[in-house]
Amino acid sequence: MAAQGTTVFTPSLEGMKHVKSDNGELLSKPFLEVCKLILPVIDKFGAALAIVKSDIGGNITRLETKYLSDPTKYNLLYTMVQEEVAAKTAKGSSSCTNGLLWLTRAMDFLVKLFRNLLSHADWTMTQCCTNSYEKTLKKYHGWLASSSFTVAMKLAPNRDKFMEVIGGSGNVNTDMEQFCANFSPFLEENHKFLASVGLDDMKAS
Repeated sequence: MAAQGTTVFTPSLEGMKHVKSDNGELLSKPFLEVCKLILPVIDKFGAALAIVKSDIGGNITRLETKYLSDPTKYNLLYTMVQEEVAAKTAKGSSSCTNGLLWLTRAMDFLVKLFRNLLSHADWTMTQCCTNSYEKTLKKYHGWLASSSFTVAMKLAPNRDKFMEVIGGSGNVNTDMEQFCANFSPFLEENHKFLASVGLDDMKAS
């Protein structure tokens, strides 16, 4: 069989195969790795998504630092949250719970953005970004964050050039679709879990 080409999504698609334990629980390290592997895609947006990239990077680092403090104890992603809920520190702005919540929301934004690119061939990149923002992050943001976002998304790159850059030697639409299909259930699981401990509706401070 001929070797298939690769796209910027290939590493994260590979990584997703290892995100769950044999019992179907989300594992900390592989989940964070997949989030990290999608950062090169965000890089290609340049200044438009610089805020998203630094947000995602910061939250990954926060969760990873906690995981590395005791990899056995924090092997399962939700252990850190359960510990904070029990200690009543989950709502703190520097908590891992807050980190997971905003990481999940930023990833929701990206999945919606990729879906917009797949579904709306006639939209500009700015339209794709703005629609995704309005459907995902906007309701949690205050006026200031919202204004910064709106300005940044006007800097979105040319759509055709962007698709060419992330395409590599593979079929970028297929990989993008697969990323959305495979990654969304993990995000839904995070939302369900955070909602079950009453923490899914926290707004930006």
